Amino acid sequence: MSDALNYLVKARPQAMGHYFAFLKDCGKHLDPKTRDLISVITKVHAQTERGFRQYLGRALRDGCTPAEILDALLMAFPALGLAKIVWAVDILLEMGLPEFQPAALGAEGRWHDVMAITGLAPGGVTRVDCDGRGLFVHHGDDGWKVFDSRCPHQTTNIPHLALQGTQLTCPKHEWSFDVRTGRCTAKGDRPLHQWENKIVDGRLLARW
Repeated sequence: MSDALNYLVKARPQAMGHYFAFLKDCGKHLDPKTRDLISVITKVHAQTERGFRQYLGRALRDGCTPAEILDALLMAFPALGLAKIVWAVDILLEMGLPEFQPAALGAEGRWHDVMAITGLAPGGVTRVDCDGRGLFVHHGDDGWKVFDSRCPHQTTNIPHLALQGTQLTCPKHEWSFDVRTGRCTAKGDRPLHQWENKIVDGRLLARW
């Protein structure tokens, strides 16, 4: 909540309690994903960036797909107008969420030059910054894997210091991942986002 809402909850607890009970009761016949999508749209309509970021994250955690969120924005065009939709998409792009990148949405995406394959021995793991995106690269017996450095919980950009051997632990809420597979091994239930990759002329490329 905002500082103002926190203040009102303390200063007028009874009145604000009724307000929050009203909001909860209004959505009792809606599934969580539908409630979340409506909340996202209302924050875009009001152009409340903090609220938009908050409810966007909640929608993703409750199982809304990026395609569903984009559909909800576009379906609300008669109420929002193009300018507010563009405002929301600009924030999405600024957040750098991997699941909203073109390749993750089924579009072609673009290939990015990550590193020379001679730079990582078999079994090794490294963190690389490539064209503004943090990546964890693993060179395994079964080939190369490239994972986005953003935690799927709340999109924290996980630093290199969070890597211990092949275990990567997000410093914010301690979700842990096996960087050989991207699988979440503690606290959470969602894997790291994996990017398609290929080797061309001794260079590792990834697409997003």
